[in-house]
Amino acid sequence: MAEDTAVEKDQPLADLEPMLPADGGRPDSASFASGGVIAFGDYARSYVAKVRSGDSGLLPVVIGLIVIAAAFQISNSHFLTALNLVNLLEQGSIFMLLALGVIFVLVIGEIDLSVGYVAGLGGIIAGKMLTGAHPWPTWMAIIVPIIACGAIGFLQGSLITRIGLPSFIVTLAGFLGWNGVMLIILGNGGTIPINNNVFDDFANANLSVTVGWVLIAALVVLYAAMLWQKDGRRRKSGLVAPPVGLTILKIVVVALAGIALALICNTNRSQIAIASIQGIPWVVFVVLAMLLLCTFILTRTRLGRYMYAIGGNTEAARRAGVNTALIRTLSFTLCSAMGGVAGIIYAGQLRGVSTNVDGGQLVLYAIAAAVIGGTSLFGGRGKAVHAVIGGLVVASIANGMGLLELSAASEYVVTGLVLLAAVTVDALTHRRASAT
Repeated sequence: MAEDTAVEKDQPLADLEPMLPADGGRPDSASFASGGVIAFGDYARSYVAKVRSGDSGLLPVVIGLIVIAAAFQISNSHFLTALNLVNLLEQGSIFMLLALGVIFVLVIGEIDLSVGYVAGLGGIIAGKMLTGAHPWPTWMAIIVPIIACGAIGFLQGSLITRIGLPSFIVTLAGFLGWNGVMLIILGNGGTIPINNNVFDDFANANLSVTVGWVLIAALVVLYAAMLWQKDGRRRKSGLVAPPVGLTILKIVVVALAGIALALICNTNRSQIAIASIQGIPWVVFVVLAMLLLCTFILTRTRLGRYMYAIGGNTEAARRAGVNTALIRTLSFTLCSAMGGVAGIIYAGQLRGVSTNVDGGQLVLYAIAAAVIGGTSLFGGRGKAVHAVIGGLVVASIANGMGLLELSAASEYVVTGLVLLAAVTVDALTHRRASAT
């Protein structure tokens, strides 16, 4: 970046190498200081040691998701049906998208409480552009709200980094202020209907069976190529790299997950014999596209690596030549821009925006999803995939409780307990890491 003139082009990443955690996309070089390809047994022993030390990655949340699914399936046999699982994915998409944005600020050790109402404002902007006597082109009604929400994040981030205000206070003020702006635009009990085929497709429609399979195959091939290229480059450079067998195993697991997703979604979910509802929902690919984009930003760009460095040790990152104010501001910008994406999808699902948008619940569920998925509240550790897995957990709880016809109060209690357990694990991990 232009501001990083205090060091040579490639020097900052080398200086910051010790501060970048394994969740930042780099293997644990402390365990394999000699570099080179790691034997599968050594890699397995290293992972077991990390789990014992408290750094268990996605393992707890994946086990928790399996337990939650099994418990709800035992309680209600409809939970694991294709119809309900697809509904669960659609319901959880908003939590996942918002959580993807929240991760950008959690990684640097900050918080954003305003993103729920920023998302609602993005939906309102889109609705306003698509209605009236002279509606805007659909593509502009998608891009402009995202840019506008990003500008809100840039403003809030500037207040935090340039003036030195606490992120909790600034974004809490945004939580209240942007909610007020929404109410002013909508009026008491106001609603902005959205009747647009593109918005409806992205939020509610399904792809054809053939197109769904083709896109799943393309995503698996893309993931395989990126992973193989990344690990191969590290091996050729003599850096610490996982064994080839582990790389192949990761690709196989992702391929199986894609096949399972396609089989579930391509099952006829219609409850009427003469009708057919098949295909992967568009919104699933929207989430996957945003997951790939956020993963690329966090793990394959200098911006992402600087975010991890700031979250790990802000002062050390500053001394290494990182423009910490700019990076932190951009983190809030990306968070709010992702909120704009979520707001557009949310408005499309509801086919409009009204004063009933509960930005408070949305942001709390988004933060819960990110933390439950494995992102640290202390900064320096987190992956984009944590948002998706955590969003599945939150959506599974809400969906399962609904099937059992339990009250919203019970849903909040269970979600709160799961969040408390996730934060406890995070706190214990952070304490152990600080003690070593």
